[in-house]
Formats: sequence, structure tokens, C-alpha cells
Amino acid sequence: MTRLILLPLLLFSLVATAQKSLSRTETEALALRLADEWKAERRTHYETAMATGCITYDTLRMRLFANVFGRKAPEGGRSLWISLHGGGTAPAAVNDQQWQNQGRLYAPREGVYVAPRAAYDDWDMHCKPLTDTLYRQLIEMAVACFDVNPDRVYLLGYSAGGDGVWRLAPRLADRWAAASMMAGHPGSVSQLNLRNLPYMIWCGALDAAYDRNTLNARRILELDSLRTADPDGYVHEGHIIEGKGHWMDRMDTAAIAWMAKHTRNPYPHRIVWRQEEVTQPSFYWLSAPADERQEGKTVRVEISGQTVNISQCDYSRLTIWLNDSLLDLDRKVEVRFNGKRLFRGRLKRTEANMRESLSQRGDTRYIFPAKLTVSVR
Repeated sequence: MTRLILLPLLLFSLVATAQKSLSRTETEALALRLADEWKAERRTHYETAMATGCITYDTLRMRLFANVFGRKAPEGGRSLWISLHGGGTAPAAVNDQQWQNQGRLYAPREGVYVAPRAAYDDWDMHCKPLTDTLYRQLIEMAVACFDVNPDRVYLLGYSAGGDGVWRLAPRLADRWAAASMMAGHPGSVSQLNLRNLPYMIWCGALDAAYDRNTLNARRILELDSLRTADPDGYVHEGHIIEGKGHWMDRMDTAAIAWMAKHTRNPYPHRIVWRQEEVTQPSFYWLSAPADERQEGKTVRVEISGQTVNISQCDYSRLTIWLNDSLLDLDRKVEVRFNGKRLFRGRLKRTEANMRESLSQRGDTRYIFPAKLTVSVR
């Protein structure tokens, strides 16, 4: 009888502890502990992948070529360079050769350089829906097992790899510190999500197959326009190389030094989030309802002082995750939608929120102690 009484009491105590309001100091200490626990658990989880050099998800296998540059990890951890190979709808042996070439194509001064072998042998080998999970797993493994700084993860790719960058960069923009597209085709991808992601475009002026040269030149102009309208965002460079075709004679290697100058800001005060063809549950410090996520749905949000201003939201409700880097959680928070007040009050920092956000995001920089879901319409 005693055991039957004690078990509910113990569960109630654990729930109460998780929901208890935390101070800022307590939150900072707990975030460090949760990050260490998460890394330890992820190291165990990825033991097989580390031993085999292959990440798996569902029926997919993604083999990895990895090299470490720099003798000593810098303070804060190493950088991670994910480099996507060319190829496409071709025999596996052709794509294997392209993969092996990608492993030697770029050499950062510092960091873990990883060339993943695409899980498919199609033109969109790097950007089919299930591959997003593989790349998230790759980042998790690198952070947990190679002492990688999650704010210094870079994406680049050549040819079909450039196709992949065009698609992965915007839909996972909150994961990258910077990205560079080399000789790929942009298709119909929107660039709105690149607002907080430094981005480079490289293409030969003679690379006329599939109109790569003209389409990439047009995309550079689009980014120029976005930058003009929003001068604090859309950092980019575009290079259409005169006299060069699909192979740019390694002129594009200049992208490595440019990207290395940038570090991810996981807490930008202004967010533009448009769902791409593979929809995402979260983006920086926002989450969208699962039953409403569709390509094209867009949110525009900005934090000014203690106020979260929503100027566009194509969902009926929106979840806002907050920490003390975004605003002061010891003071009242206000949320407005086009001037209409949706919420004003204090938000609790809780262990439950921190554990939930880390579990959902798989990123130690997205451990949020407070959250609020507002109805927009």
C-alpha cells in the first residue's frame, strides 16, 4: 500500500519540479547540464554510425567521407563543413566518383570537413524529403562526437550538390552559419528564408545547360533587392565567372574563407519564415501547428524591446519560444499582431520547456525556457 501511495507522489513531485519557475541563473546552469546530458546520450546513439562511417534513417544509408583540418579545436568547438557532391540521375558508380572527388575539392583552414554520399542516385539526390533528417543527424553526431560548435555549421555543394544547397539552405536556414551554392540550378526555390543566413552564389558565365547562368544571375539580383529592402538582412555575394563553364577552375574555393567569417545567430530578432516544398515544424524561435503546415505559408515576426510584433502569419496560431537573449523574461512580455494585442504578461522559465525544446530541435542552442502559443485569428 505504501508503494502505491509513494509512486503517484513521486510522479507529482517530478512534474512539479519540471514546471517550477526558474531564475535566469538557474536556467543558465540547467541549460549547460542538459546540453552535456544530451551530448552524452547522442554519443551513445551514434556509436554504430561512427564505427561504420554511415548514417541511416528508415531505409536510407548515407555514407560519409570526413577529414579534420587544424591541429587544435578553437575555443567554443570546431566548425563543420557539409560538402555536397555532384552527379545526379546516373549509375551509382558515377555518383560514387563524384562523391570521392568532393572529398578532395575543398580544404578549410579549420574544422571537420564531411562529404556525404547521397542516399539516392537522382537529380535531387541531396534534397528529397527524408534527407533533411539525415543532415540533422549528421550535425547532431558532429556536435556530440567531434566537439563541433553548433553555431559554426556550413553548407556548400557543386553541380547537383549546388541543387541541394539551393533547397536545403532556405528550408533549414536556422541550422547553418553560412552557405555557398556552386554551379547548381535554383529551380523555383524562394530566397525569403535566407534573411539571417549569409549566402553565396557561384556560376560560370558560360554554364548555359538548363539556363544555370541566367537563372543564377537573376537570383543574385533578387537577393540584391531583398537586401535593399531589408538592409540588416540578406547578407550575400554573387559571382558569375566570365569565361568559365560548369567547371570554374576552383575559383569558387574563395567561398570557404568568406563563409568562415560568419557565425550563426540562433536568436535573430527578425524572422522571415516561408515553408518550402518540405515543410518544417520550427524555425529559429518559432513553431507552426502540424495540421496547418503547407508550402508557401509565411510568417514575419520581429522582437523590439519586450514586444513580439507579428506582421504576417498564415497560421491560425503560432508558438513563440523565448529566452533571455531575445528579451528579459523577468519583465512582462507583449505579443502583437498588426498592432492588436494578443498577450501581455510574465512568462515562466521552466525545466519542462527546456527539455521539450531540446528534444524537439536536437540543437543545444535551441534550449528555450519559456514558450507561448497565441491565436492569430
